Amino acid sequence: MYAISLGEDGAELRPLEPWQAEEFLTHMDRGREFIGRYIPLADAASDLESARAFLQGYADKAAADAGRIYGIWTDGKLVGGVLFRTMDVNQRTAEAGCWLEPSAVGKGLVTRACRVIIDWAVEERGIHRVEWIAAAANEGSIAVARRLGMTKDGVLRESYLRRGEWQDREIWSVLAPEWRAARKPS
Repeated sequence: MYAISLGEDGAELRPLEPWQAEEFLTHMDRGREFIGRYIPLADAASDLESARAFLQGYADKAAADAGRIYGIWTDGKLVGGVLFRTMDVNQRTAEAGCWLEPSAVGKGLVTRACRVIIDWAVEERGIHRVEWIAAAANEGSIAVARRLGMTKDGVLRESYLRRGEWQDREIWSVLAPEWRAARKPS
């Protein structure tokens, strides 16, 4: 397996695969309530069978070139991840997302990891538009979109029912020419 360094702190980005379901579930258990505030991932991986099925779904997406999932490890421990929830290479669009357990928040891990996967999507897969959809109340996720240089496209009012409450969702995006321009050294 390969790992991509996320910087001097030793953090790594690696593919997250079905054989890692037990580690993934342990990670989810550590951060379940925190992660589940805004996204359904914590509910989708509630036991070993569902964790394996969730990761297998992304293995199937990867095989179909329709999505990807990567874990973020610090000190050998899975603490979060980034993904392309959807990826349509024919339309050249993808939706990126993320999650972290509380111990990993505030270290720039998601921003660094997203830079890696967006670079790959734009430069290797020819993706033109990368979207970021976040609950309007999820300040951390919106801050990542800003740090990635994304533009707020709009708000979908009460468009998502999460744990019995309607959430507004913000849509952010970056286009390939914008991404490339922002990544060029000054």
